[in-house]
Amino acid sequence: MKSIWLRSTICLIALLTAPLAAAADRPNLVFMIADDCTYLDMEVYGGQAKTPHLNRLASEGMQFSRCFQAAPMCSPTRHNIYTGLYPVKSGAWPNHTCVYPGTKSIAHYLQAAGYRVALSGKTHISPKQSFPFEYDKEFREANIDQNNPFPTIERLIVECQGQDQPFCLFACSNEPHSPWDKGDATAYPVDQLELPPSWVDTPQTRLSYANYLAEITYFDAQCGVLLELLERHGVASNTLVICVSEQGSSFPFAKWTCFELGLSSGMIARWPGKIRAGSNSGALVEYCDVTPTFLDAARVPIPENLDGRSFLPVLLGQQEEHKHYTFGIQTTRGINNGSKAFGIRSCGTKTHRYIRNLHSETVFTNAVTRTEGSQEKIWGSWLARAEQGDAHAKAMVKKYQRRPPEEFYDVVADPHCLNNLIDDPKQADRIAELSAQLDQWMDEQGDAGAKTEEMAHTRSAKYQAKKTRRIKQSQGQ
Repeated sequence: MKSIWLRSTICLIALLTAPLAAAADRPNLVFMIADDCTYLDMEVYGGQAKTPHLNRLASEGMQFSRCFQAAPMCSPTRHNIYTGLYPVKSGAWPNHTCVYPGTKSIAHYLQAAGYRVALSGKTHISPKQSFPFEYDKEFREANIDQNNPFPTIERLIVECQGQDQPFCLFACSNEPHSPWDKGDATAYPVDQLELPPSWVDTPQTRLSYANYLAEITYFDAQCGVLLELLERHGVASNTLVICVSEQGSSFPFAKWTCFELGLSSGMIARWPGKIRAGSNSGALVEYCDVTPTFLDAARVPIPENLDGRSFLPVLLGQQEEHKHYTFGIQTTRGINNGSKAFGIRSCGTKTHRYIRNLHSETVFTNAVTRTEGSQEKIWGSWLARAEQGDAHAKAMVKKYQRRPPEEFYDVVADPHCLNNLIDDPKQADRIAELSAQLDQWMDEQGDAGAKTEEMAHTRSAKYQAKKTRRIKQSQGQ
């Protein structure tokens, strides 16, 4: 970890001593992110949740179809984005977690280059020393039906205009994270909804799905307000905007899993005059690539220690491909109702996904499977159907909670990961390739698999805070 800190410090020194380009030559940077949203549920990706503002954004920019995060949970995902590091290397692989001391983030790199860097809305990152953003809660808490719901964000834009200073804004929504109480659910009649094939069709599932879809539309409206602010103040033409859906929803088979819909994400990028309007990309990109891409667009040196790589050439139409593999990690330690130890690792390509379940003998549990709380009615209704003899319900309950040591899926033909091909001899070469790539990645990251899972609890922000207090007490501070 010392080498990571040293390389980051050298990079910062280089930034501070280098001449700064004129603000007009450096774009503003805006990153909008949903919370627990399966991208296939969004209208812009062919889903049922209406997204008129994102539809327009896609028509004005580039829409990605193969974007992934490294961990299907909120906290590791946010750390992954801001540091450009994969979860185990940064120290932030469990949920409710923190990075190793001295870890730098995009806030350090851009501030040193003369940018104002702000984060509005959901945080879920720690410690603050590693993330020195200008913070406010508007993009998470403001009522978008009110006039001027984002005054702090607007003030940032206006002040930067007046000072000829570029800004970077991370606008982090809390939608459509449960309890799904925002938006107009009546726009989604429950009897007309089409459910994913991995779900059990119950009244409770349909009602929750309608409420969730309404919150996706609410998120779309939040994005619309922010995009209108950029237009109103005349900065849209010099602003690179990226919008992502985050990990999948908190319904079964998405969030908290390394199935395709747990790790995959929607991504739309707009930069007028730079990104071709109405374009599409099938390039494999990851959330850890966001920081180096923003730095590249801002003409800021990219630290050598980052795991992410800039996909700016893809955005500018200079190349079509970016990566050959994406990687995923999930630990249940530290999540609500999580199994004490259930680690998952994954490697994927454009067409296939390999999954390794490190504790296949353990029953897989999380917030979805709890017996009390806001989502109990969904899982409870599935269990009831299974107990009544419904074959599909029994199969889905078993598939979700009883995992084999390995899984392999053709995610083009089977994006919901229903047909495990791990024993198909025709897939043997592909399975061996992805398994070897996963081994190599884990070794590079210092990920010891089950042993890494055993120490997951030590990475929680609360554990680290207690540890710091104990050290100070022992030193008489």
